[in-house]
Amino acid sequence: MEILNRLIAALDLDAPVRDVRQGVFHTAVVTRHCGLASSLPRDALRQAPPLVKEAGALLDKSAAELVRLAYSDSLLEAAIGMATLNSLLDVPEAACREVNAAELILEKGRGRRVAVVGHFPFLPKVREAAGELWVVEKNPREGDRKEDEAGEFIPQADVVALTGTSLTNHTLPDLLALCRPEAFVVLLGDSAPLSPILFDYGVDAVSGTRVADVETALRCVGQGANFRQIRGVRRLTMLKPASK
Repeated sequence: MEILNRLIAALDLDAPVRDVRQGVFHTAVVTRHCGLASSLPRDALRQAPPLVKEAGALLDKSAAELVRLAYSDSLLEAAIGMATLNSLLDVPEAACREVNAAELILEKGRGRRVAVVGHFPFLPKVREAAGELWVVEKNPREGDRKEDEAGEFIPQADVVALTGTSLTNHTLPDLLALCRPEAFVVLLGDSAPLSPILFDYGVDAVSGTRVADVETALRCVGQGANFRQIRGVRRLTMLKPASK
C-alpha cells in the first residue's frame, strides 16, 4: 500500500517502545510520543484468532517491528501498527489548527452534498446543515448506506469525510479514488496520521489527535473509553496549504 509505505518511510524509527495498550475501542502505543488508533472491535472479532499473534511480547519488539503491523490483515494488529505510526510522528503543530473534524465538515459542507464514511456522533448536526448527506458504513444503522454503495455516493459529494480507520483496514486508496478532484476531502479520527504526506493523495485536511497527557490517555484507553471519553488529548487539524 503506497500511502502506508510513504508514511512509514518518513518516520525516524529509532525510538524505544515504552508501552502498548489495546482497549476495547482504542489502542495506544508509546514510543517517542503516545499514538492512538481505533481498535475496530466489531470487525476485528469477526476474524479468526489469534487476533494478536504475539500478545504479551510486544514490548520486546522494536518500533520498526511494531509499525509494520499496520500492514497486517488482522485488524487488532493493524491498529497497533497505526498507533505506533502515530506515536513516531513529529507533528508540525504550527501547521495545525486546534479545531475538530465536526467543525470543519460543518464549515465546508453547509448547503452542499456531503458523504461521510463512518458513523460519527456529529452526523445529526451535519445533516441539518448540509444540502444532502450520505453516510456509508460497514456496519450500517438506520438511514446509512452499505459500504458497497460507496461507489454510487462518494463521486457525487462536494465534501467527503473518510474515517482514519480506512488506513487500518487498507481501504483508503479505493475510497480516495472515488472522490472527485474538486471535492474537499477530510481524513479524520484518532487513527488518522497528522502528516502532510496525505495531501499528495487527494486529502485536503487531516483531523487527528495529539496526546498531551500520556498517563491520562493510557488510563482511559485501558478502561474501555470511547473516542469522546479519552482525556488528555488535543484535537488538531492540518490543512493542505491551498485549502486554508
